[in-house]
Formats: sequence, C-alpha cells, structure tokens
Amino acid sequence: MLAVGLTTTIASLPLLTAPTALAAACTVLSRSIREDRPVGVGEYVAEFRAHGLRRVLLAGVTVFAAVTLVLLDLALAGAGLPGARPMSWALTALAAAGLVVALRAAADPEVARGWVPALNRALTRSVTDPAGCALIATPVWLCVAFLWMLPLLALLLPGPLAFAVTAVEARGERAQGDADAGD
Repeated sequence: MLAVGLTTTIASLPLLTAPTALAAACTVLSRSIREDRPVGVGEYVAEFRAHGLRRVLLAGVTVFAAVTLVLLDLALAGAGLPGARPMSWALTALAAAGLVVALRAAADPEVARGWVPALNRALTRSVTDPAGCALIATPVWLCVAFLWMLPLLALLLPGPLAFAVTAVEARGERAQGDADAGD
C-alpha cells in the first residue's frame, strides 16, 4: 500500500491527473485483493495508461472545475449575504456527497472505459448503500484530519484512501454476491 500511495501521489502531482491516479490505485488494489497477490508499480502504470490521455484530462478538468465552483460559492456565502450560513452548510453537504460519489466512481472496475457510466453506477450504489457512503466519508475525514495535523503525510495518504474506498466497494460486491447466491 505504501508503494501504491507514493505512486498515486507522484501520478497526481500535475493535479489534473489526480482522479485517474486514484482510480488506477483502486483498480490495482481491487485486482490484488481478488487475486491475492502483491501490487507492482508496472501494473499501476499500465492501469493508469489504460485510461487514455483524453479521459485523464477530461476527468481532471471536471474535478478542478467542480472544486473551483464550490470554493467560489463558499466565498460568496462568506461575503455576508442573507442566508449565507445555511447556504454554506448545504453547499458543504452537497460537496461531501459529490466527493463520496466520485470516490465510488474511482473504485469502479470499469472506470477506464469511461467516467460517465462509472459515475452513474456509483450514484446508484450510493443511493442503495448509504452505509457504504458513511464508510467512505470516514476515511476522507480522517485523511483531512491527518493532513491538518501533519502536512507531510500528504505523500502517503492516497494509498490508504484508495485502499479504504476499494474495501468498501469490495464489501458491496461481496454482499451482492451473497444475495445472488441465496436466490
């Protein structure tokens, strides 16, 4: 997980590649869990390249635009406008929900084929599995707390975050498999 975390951090340095870097980490970790074998950096690089340059840049620009929009809205809410406090709380909740859905999409095994279908599946999983959403939100807040306490941990946090998201999604797959076997 340390190697995946560092590789994901390095792949995320251009910032626009961060969503794809996390998606590649989730896919490689998921495959490693299913096949019970260690992860190699070469496998990570191959998975990252499987997304294609156009999809990598499109995902990065979309995330960058969403983050910019949320920050601008929060800045406007902090400008002392009427109703700013409830609006900023609602916007923060909406941004947190969007982040959880985006992380679930990154953990989708088919995300390399396209982000839009992965986001649709992640939204469906989020609606049908609210406990999974809470399980994903918890490591996100832990990563924020760790980053606040010790910023140097930023280099290592993508690995555990990817592992946590992958574990939650594997939990959902296992539960679905058990339900299908019981029918």
